[in-house]
Amino acid sequence: MRKSTRPQRVKSVGVVGAGRMGTPIIGHLARKGFATRACDLNAARAGAVKKLGAQWAASPEALAPECDAILVCVGFDREVQELLAKGGPLRKAKSGTIVAILSTIHPKTVQKLAKECEGAGLRVVDSTVCRGGEAADSGTLLSFVGGSVGVVERLTPVLRAYSSDVVHTGGVGTAQVAKAVNNLILWACLVADHEGLALAQHYGADIEALRRALLMSSCANGPLEKWGSQTMAWAEDDMAIVAEMAAEAGIALPQAGVNREICRALKPRRHKLEAYGR
Repeated sequence: MRKSTRPQRVKSVGVVGAGRMGTPIIGHLARKGFATRACDLNAARAGAVKKLGAQWAASPEALAPECDAILVCVGFDREVQELLAKGGPLRKAKSGTIVAILSTIHPKTVQKLAKECEGAGLRVVDSTVCRGGEAADSGTLLSFVGGSVGVVERLTPVLRAYSSDVVHTGGVGTAQVAKAVNNLILWACLVADHEGLALAQHYGADIEALRRALLMSSCANGPLEKWGSQTMAWAEDDMAIVAEMAAEAGIALPQAGVNREICRALKPRRHKLEAYGR
C-alpha cells in the first residue's frame, strides 16, 4: 500500500511570548483543542498560561522540539533573529515544523530567516495580526499570512483558533507588508480624526453626536469607531519599519512622514482634543 504524502495535521502549538497579544492567543488555542505550550522571558506569567489550559515551558529551546507549529509573539526584529539564528533555540524544532512570525518586523528579515532555516527543515512564514487587543481577547483578529500554499493551508486551522478572518497575502514576507500598509493607513485616519474633532470642538459641536454621525458617512474609519481606546503602543517601532521599507523601495511617502512626526507628539496626549494643535 502506498504511504500517504498528505501533510501532517498540526496538533501541538507553541507560543513564544505571553504578552498582551500572546496570552489571549494561547487561551484560544488551548480551548480549540491544540496541545499548547508557551514560554516568556517573564516567568511570572506561567500561572496565567497554566490557567488557560496550556503547558508552561522553561525556555524556547525546551518548547521547540515538542511542537508541530510555533507562533513567535516577541517585540522586536532582533529578538526574532536571535530565536531563529544558527544555533538559536528554535533551531531545535523537528524537521517540518512551521514557525509563524506574528511580530511586526521588516519583511526582508522574515525572508532571510526563511531561507536560512530551510536546511534545518523549518518552514518559516509570517502571520501578522490586526484589530488590536480587544480582538485578541474575543478571538476575532485578522491574520495576514505569507508563505507557500501548502504551508499556509496546514497552518490555517491554527490561525482560525484566534482569528475570524485569515488572508493569504502571497509569499514569505508579504504578511509584514500587509501589516505595514494597514498601519500606515491607520495612522493617517487617527491623525485626521484628531484634527477634525478638535476643529469641531472649538466651534462648539457635540463631539460624541458628530462622531456617531461620521461613522455613518463616507469618512468612517476604525480609529473613529474605537475613539478613546487606542493606546498607540505600536506607533514608534512600526513607523520606523515603514520608513525603512519606503527608503529601500525608493518611494516617497510624504503623508506617512508627516503623520509619523504628528504621532510622536500625539501619543502622550491622544484623544485630548483641547490640546491638539496648540
